[in-house]
Amino acid sequence: MRSPWYFGWNIVIAASFLTLLSSGLRMSMGVFFLPIANDLNFSRSVLSGIIAIGMLFSGIAMPIAGYLVGKYGTRFVLIFGSIIIIISTVWSANSTDYWNFFLSFGVALSFGTSFVGSVSFTPIVARWFIKRRGLALFILSTGSMAGIAVMLPVFAFFIPIYGWQTMLISFAVIFMIIALPIALFIMKDNQSEIEVYSIEPVINQKIEPSIKLIDVLKTRPFWQLSFGLFTCGFSMNLLGTHGVPMLTDHGFDPIISSNGIGLIGLVAIFSTLVLGYLSDIVQRKNILMMVYLIRGLGFIALVLASTKWQLFTIAAVGGLVWAGALSMSGAITADIYGVKIVGLLSGLTYLGHQIGAMIGSWLGGWAYDHLHTHLVAFGTASILLLLAAFSAYHLPKR
Repeated sequence: MRSPWYFGWNIVIAASFLTLLSSGLRMSMGVFFLPIANDLNFSRSVLSGIIAIGMLFSGIAMPIAGYLVGKYGTRFVLIFGSIIIIISTVWSANSTDYWNFFLSFGVALSFGTSFVGSVSFTPIVARWFIKRRGLALFILSTGSMAGIAVMLPVFAFFIPIYGWQTMLISFAVIFMIIALPIALFIMKDNQSEIEVYSIEPVINQKIEPSIKLIDVLKTRPFWQLSFGLFTCGFSMNLLGTHGVPMLTDHGFDPIISSNGIGLIGLVAIFSTLVLGYLSDIVQRKNILMMVYLIRGLGFIALVLASTKWQLFTIAAVGGLVWAGALSMSGAITADIYGVKIVGLLSGLTYLGHQIGAMIGSWLGGWAYDHLHTHLVAFGTASILLLLAAFSAYHLPKR
């Protein structure tokens, strides 16, 4: 007899919470940025370069995570990634020179957060859900948004009191207490343990034909999705790294700046339920197009904001679509190519996401140091997002 509560939702909730912690640390870099730069005597360009290279290593780690999930399962990858995160955060907190900080924060932590992220969780959620796959993946994506909404204000409040080193070590302890029990007791990825909502999707899932990676790389939708995630990574990490410093440079109070960026994630938590519900009813490519279009307009508006209410209004509107790109791309990938290969494909498309993240993080610091304006980086993000909207509109309907 089936339980009234579907166990797949436990996996979605647990995965979302772990994503909140891992991506929340990365997306809160804006409030860490100036304290680390001042304490370690790094220029904005140098620290932006470390973060940018870290994004590249994160992208390299994602296909590896997808491969390991397919070979050894989500539980193994989650435990491995959690250990890396715990060690690298403590190492980063005790770093006093360029190379130690680069290796710990730029390289090791990038691998850890990639292993405990959407790439590792998308395959298990896609297997547990067929009929409500879009909603489940959207809820999974709220982890990243909640990371912005929760972790950024928390770090912004406590860093001036206790320092960035203490906050990193505290994060490592909390993460260890939470992540390891979830990996051991909730992440069930045995096919025999997986239930689905109706008989027909079960049959379709069992007879799903296999497809080779070389064949996927010859198809246009893969590259369209990869370009979209490239722009997503460029824009999200530009905002995560330079959003608070940009608003501070434009005259906003640091707390107001962090609350404004955090509002994006807060609104995204609630809008995710609506977008997730719609994604199982209307064509997913249209939702993806809308996500990129509104983001593109929002980025240029954010640079031009001059009052607190303008900032909060723009953040609230942007938050309505902030959570959609990663989850929609994962759902569309599973729809087109099947769940058997979705882990590896998600890792490869997320590699494009992290290459964009690397460039966006670097460009934000370089453009400000050399051109003394944030308009170049944020304007570039706006143009790329509008192009991604056009590309998403031309994805196949099925």
